Amino acid sequence: MLTYAKRRAIAAFALTTAGAVVLAGCSAGSEPEQEEESGPVTLTLTTNSITGGKNSAEADWIADYVIPGFEEAMADDGKDVTVEFEPQGVDDEDYKTKIALDLQSGKGADIIGMDGIWVGEFAEAGYIEPLATVGGDAVDDWDGWAQIPDAVQNALSFDGERYGVPQGADGRVLYYNKELFAQAGLDEEWAPESWEDILDASRALKKLDGVTPIQLNAGTAMGEATTMQGLLPVLVGTGEQVYEDEKWIGASDGLEKALGLYETIYVDEGLGDPVLQQEASGRDTSFQLFAEGKIGILLEGDYFWRSVINPAEGVGTAPMADRDNVVGYAKIPAMEPGEGIDGQDFVSMSGGTGRVLNPNSKHPELAWELLAFMNSPEAFEARAAGTLSISPRDDVNEKLLSTDPMLMFVSEEVLPITAYRPGLAAYPQVSVLLQQATLDVATGTSVEDAMKTYVRGLEGVVGPDAISK
Repeated sequence: MLTYAKRRAIAAFALTTAGAVVLAGCSAGSEPEQEEESGPVTLTLTTNSITGGKNSAEADWIADYVIPGFEEAMADDGKDVTVEFEPQGVDDEDYKTKIALDLQSGKGADIIGMDGIWVGEFAEAGYIEPLATVGGDAVDDWDGWAQIPDAVQNALSFDGERYGVPQGADGRVLYYNKELFAQAGLDEEWAPESWEDILDASRALKKLDGVTPIQLNAGTAMGEATTMQGLLPVLVGTGEQVYEDEKWIGASDGLEKALGLYETIYVDEGLGDPVLQQEASGRDTSFQLFAEGKIGILLEGDYFWRSVINPAEGVGTAPMADRDNVVGYAKIPAMEPGEGIDGQDFVSMSGGTGRVLNPNSKHPELAWELLAFMNSPEAFEARAAGTLSISPRDDVNEKLLSTDPMLMFVSEEVLPITAYRPGLAAYPQVSVLLQQATLDVATGTSVEDAMKTYVRGLEGVVGPDAISK
């Protein structure tokens, strides 16, 4: 049997392999040779986006705005700079493998698009370095940092260091149907302050025929949606995080309370539908049911507002023509006021992607200028044309989100209190174990037994020494 230390070494190496591919004789951690900047310079940029395919809007923005705009700005500054875009449009894991192989072999684009959840993993492997280490003093001197809240910067940070610049932001909230609330005798301007407030509202909604009071994602069928739009927002409401002080959460009081909420909702009081959590299309079904007025409360991200129930023609997958009048939204309360992480009354979780500098770049300072240009207010405004979403910058959000109170609410009220998943190689496996724990509880297994199963699985993934007691 492999020791935990050997498993960690293999896991780190596996980041740079695809199937049986093995690269040897590479040194990703060495200092790149820098060429003189006096002559023509070519910078390269890669993201998992491609015109006409995956993330097409981003690819079009890079081709139509970023490249000509930056090249013109450089020319005005007396510099002959060409930017080449290397588009990708593949499965996220295939893209991750490609950029890992590039970085491990000392190659890759000067600027690389990266999911925030990968940052810690790549940093631990030595494939990326803090932004200021690569880009120089100009990184820390950038005025853009003052416009990006610390909580949002954390999406592309690791061990207290900035490794990249986030390109967007999102947050989780509680959505609710105002018409159902009115029928149940509840306040249509709902603002729960504790879990008990959520349960009380759910109990009132249970009296309505054909209505499932609350949908709190559970189970493995919904995958990461269970973790991000279910267990983790609940867990941070107990004051605990899945990874803290270099330990993964074990059979803690917080996890017991979080799973206890699932037990109350799905087993003890029948406030949710446990069968829905086991269906392959359960999440999409929950969206449709909410849109049809058959689910009262739903914990989801702002994506649900922007893309699922959006009434604009051709946008929403479950459009609600009366969305703006019928759908309410509220911050997720901690278990009790002041019991959330950092003593917060309200909590949330966020994901996000961004861009990092390649430590192998031959032109790291110019690469930083390009990255800063891509994250300027003007660039975000150009990016938002026709695809309104929350940017990481407060100044941009203040200007652009005024037409959408819900997105403004997330920007102003939710992002400052949000938390992020740990960007570590073990997280995806830990997430699956947590998903299984919620499924076990939702289908009748006791919280105690579900936690025992979770901890046994966790020991096999990270080793017993890496688990909090």
